Amino acid sequence: MGCAGSSQAKAEGTVKKIRKPKPWKHPQPITKTQLNQLRDEFWDTAPHYGGRKEIWDALRAAAEADLTLAQAIVDSAGVIIQSSDLTVCYDERGAKYELPKYVLSEPTNMIRDS
Repeated sequence: MGCAGSSQAKAEGTVKKIRKPKPWKHPQPITKTQLNQLRDEFWDTAPHYGGRKEIWDALRAAAEADLTLAQAIVDSAGVIIQSSDLTVCYDERGAKYELPKYVLSEPTNMIRDS
C-alpha cells in the first residue's frame, strides 16, 4: 500500500518540479545593490499581505537556494506549487503566495555597481 498522501498527490498531478524563471527584463537597468534592496523590501512586507510567516520564510529560503534544495524546502513546508517557477504558490490551507520575478532571478539588463 504506500503512503496515501504521496500517491494521491502524484495521481492528482499537484507535485510540480521547480524550474528557473524565464529570462526577464526590469523596466530600467538595475544594479545588484538595487535588486537586493527590492528583494529585502518585498520579503519584509510580504507577510503583511496574508498567509503564514513560516510559509513566507520557506519561500524565501527556496528562492535563495539552488533548484534541488528549493524543491526539498517547498516539499517539506507543504507548499503547493501552481507555477513551476514559484511565482504562484499556495499553502495547505489555500492561502495564495505570489512572488515577483525579481526575488527569483536576476534581470537580463542588470548593470554593475559603480
